[in-house]
Amino acid sequence: MNTTSKALSAAEVDAFGRELDAVREQVVADLGSRDVEHIRAMIRAARYAEAAGRALLHFGPGPLTFAAGTVALATAKILENMEIGHNVMHGQYDWTNDPELDSHSYEWDNVCTGAEWRHSHNFEHHTFTNILGKDRDVGYGVLRMSEEQRWSPFYLGQPLYALVLALAFQWGVGAHDLRLDEYLLERKRPLAELPERARPFLRKAGWQIFKDYAFFPALALWNAPRVLAGNFAANVIRNVWSFAIIFCGHFPDGVRVYREEETRDESRGAWYLRQLSGSANFEGSRLFHILSGHLSHQIEHHLYPDVPAARYPEISKPVREICERYGQAYNTGSFWSQFGSVVGRIFRYSLPPFVQKPSAAESMAA
Repeated sequence: MNTTSKALSAAEVDAFGRELDAVREQVVADLGSRDVEHIRAMIRAARYAEAAGRALLHFGPGPLTFAAGTVALATAKILENMEIGHNVMHGQYDWTNDPELDSHSYEWDNVCTGAEWRHSHNFEHHTFTNILGKDRDVGYGVLRMSEEQRWSPFYLGQPLYALVLALAFQWGVGAHDLRLDEYLLERKRPLAELPERARPFLRKAGWQIFKDYAFFPALALWNAPRVLAGNFAANVIRNVWSFAIIFCGHFPDGVRVYREEETRDESRGAWYLRQLSGSANFEGSRLFHILSGHLSHQIEHHLYPDVPAARYPEISKPVREICERYGQAYNTGSFWSQFGSVVGRIFRYSLPPFVQKPSAAESMAA
């Protein structure tokens, strides 16, 4: 995999941006019934999977129905979060004027509120992608994922922090926009305002806890422990899957981090270049792409976050061709190779700079 890109002149950067704009314009002009049919099919699939999972957990006997019910419920949660909620809240279906697909009012099955996610993710992350000090998704405030991040002894424990974050990922996402570090560690904000700021998150989290760990178990009567355990396991499966997909798209070898001064007076073409070099893809089947929310095409998602994600596989062909003509690296590989490099970075960057070893990709780039 080539992870090095050719330096472009200002004229080439502008031309690169115009060509990527043209790809977007062509797709937007073609949006229509097949895009609506796709998202409607995904909503139905998620509802059927949830109904099947809850029925198996509530009424099924034995460990096999417990496992099947847990997997079905986890699949429903993955579909709802990744292919439906994430993409709808990006505004990918606002053009339909369908209230159920409205990015501003959609609320997903997650402890993170839609409003807080739209701010921390849609605005901060997608505007300031991989800019240190601006994109708070770089390491999520607990992980050092790049040599540009200053090392401290705290990071020695980051393999453990990463494991905890994976198991409880929705909670990490939910608390992300609270900026607890600014209240508790850096003292940038008055602690007295934290309860008010946290109220929407606590309300949403309380509802999710009640729904999964009180309401549905209570409906099962004597089967309540089984339902509670199945709901807990389904949430953990969804969390670990979401963590793996998102980290593979943002932190494998070859993904670049920027300093703020590098992005001043950034043109449209330069913004595209930053999105390209700050993202990575991974390969798989159509079902795999759906279960990833099409974030297996993270490059295309960062180039065109408000275009229906199901279009990314077809968009990737002209995008890759443009990148090849302009000598720009298009970071892609198998899921396991990308995930392996993510795990390697988590361990490597936990160490002080004077003892950490560069990855194979970094050695080749050097």
